[in-house]
Formats: sequence, C-alpha cells, structure tokens
Amino acid sequence: MKILLLSDVESKYIWDYFNPERFKDIELVISCGDLKSEYLSFIVTMIKAPLLYVHGNHDTDYLTNPPEGCQCIDDKLVVYKGIRIVGLGGSKFYNSSLLQYTEAQMEMRIAKLRPRIWWHNGFDILVTHAAAYGLGDGDDKCHEGFKAFNRLIDKYEPKYFIHGHMHLNYGNKERIIKYKNTTIINAYQYYILEY
Repeated sequence: MKILLLSDVESKYIWDYFNPERFKDIELVISCGDLKSEYLSFIVTMIKAPLLYVHGNHDTDYLTNPPEGCQCIDDKLVVYKGIRIVGLGGSKFYNSSLLQYTEAQMEMRIAKLRPRIWWHNGFDILVTHAAAYGLGDGDDKCHEGFKAFNRLIDKYEPKYFIHGHMHLNYGNKERIIKYKNTTIINAYQYYILEY
C-alpha cells in the first residue's frame, strides 16, 4: 500500500502542478499538521483516497474551518485496511497557545487511549505532529520532542512513527531514523511510504 505523508509546508509539486498520474497508486493520505485546510481538502478531492490528520501547533483555524472530506484522528485509534493507526497532534508547550501540551498533558492523552490500544492489541503506525525526545526533534523549547512518545514506542513497537514539526531545512539531518523495531519518518512537505 502506498501512503502519502504530508506536513508543515504545502508542496507546489502537489498543489500548483498536480498530476493525477503521479499519485494514482496512493491508497491513504496522512497529514502530520501545520498545513492549510484548503490544501488538505484539495488533496482529498484530487487523489480520491481517505485523508487522516492530526493538528499541528499552528492549526487553530481547523477548529472553525476543518479540512473538508478529511478525518481528524487526534486522540483516536482508527483502523484502515487492517492497519491500526494512533493519532496525537500538537507540540510541546512553549507560549500558552492552543494545541500545545506539557509532558503530563500528553501522558494523560495517551492514558485515555490505552484501553483502545489494548483492545486492538497495539498499533502499527503512530502519527503525531511533534517528534519524540531525542529522535529527530530540536534543541529549542518549541521543537523539543515528547518523552511520552518514546515510552509509547518502546512499549508497543509500532512499525512506523510518522511526525512533522521539524522542517528539514532547520538543519535536521535525516528524514528517516531507525529506532529499535520502529522506522521514524519526518513527513515534512511530502513523502510516499510503501507500507
């Protein structure tokens, strides 16, 4: 299955120069946040595949203008064609804005998901906006990753952990990191995953 991953920056390759042939095999689209609502609505219309998303720290406009035709998976576990996907949007708390969380708040969100994770015997993909601590995150308070994600990955060992927030032009060296049994992918701009 081909999955189109998106985050943080609208791609001109997709939005301005859309060619349906390039994306004809895409079966699922996952957004890791901080993209215009209209962009996600355009993609789900043109690609004709379900689009799942989590909120980025700059997606407060989604609260009044959510992307049409897309499904928010924040604080949920959804199953698509047998693939169990958990979504946890937002970033580390840094300036008291919405969609920012302390470690304790993120732990609470995860705790509320645990019965569903248990019911489904784990999950295959973790989708977040922020990175995990020390695994592709940044040094500043805004871009520091969540230790709660590290614990979640260590316990359930999902096949993939997909995040955004860390623009590759921030000096981030790698799009893909291997951590134990999990492949971590920075979805910055766009990336096609063959699941």
